[in-house]
Amino acid sequence: MPAVPPVLAPGSEAELRQQLVTVARRMNASGLNQGTSGNLSVRIPGGLLITPSSLPYELMQPQDLVALDLAGGSRDDGARRPSSEWRLHVDILAGRPEIGAVLHCHSIHATALACHGRAIPPFHYMTAVAGGDDIRCAPYATFGTAELSALAVAALVDRRACLLGQHGQVALGASLDQALRIAIEVETLAQMYLQALQLGEPPLLSPEQMAAVHHQFRTLLYGAGA
Repeated sequence: MPAVPPVLAPGSEAELRQQLVTVARRMNASGLNQGTSGNLSVRIPGGLLITPSSLPYELMQPQDLVALDLAGGSRDDGARRPSSEWRLHVDILAGRPEIGAVLHCHSIHATALACHGRAIPPFHYMTAVAGGDDIRCAPYATFGTAELSALAVAALVDRRACLLGQHGQVALGASLDQALRIAIEVETLAQMYLQALQLGEPPLLSPEQMAAVHHQFRTLLYGAGA
């Protein structure tokens, strides 16, 4: 079977640099993220652009982004260090050619569930937005490590989002805008689930009901693929 060509967002590298800065600021403005935590990347030919370490998003400029190859090697002059989670972004983009952008954040409600190691089950049909019936939670591992990356990659098999134990969430998209939309939906679902749990464990949709949801998503070109 021929290799699947990797998804590349439209636009020049200069345009993608500006888009990434814009989406990073939108991420914080939306309440998904706080301070300098979280990180974003977008695929470019032969590698990726990623947010730098410890630079507030409101101060970040397109030239501050770090270009890496898909082995994690720097393609820049080394003026700034990449995010401490660069390995997570590299490993996801290297193994998922259909993905063009990766967003990691510490959104409050998704992180609250992740602190209990809880996945988001199919209590609501929109869990299908991540590509499956549920949104998995990867076990805890130290940030920035190969172990964390491997656990996240496993939790993301056939998915476009997962939670990271005692850490946060990861959302994937063909574009930066799509990754942000999915991350917002995951955070909304996490908040709904936490609210529903106040009345007890909510009833779950059956595999047959979720299969119908996935069919409807495909029919309407809705959800993660839209």
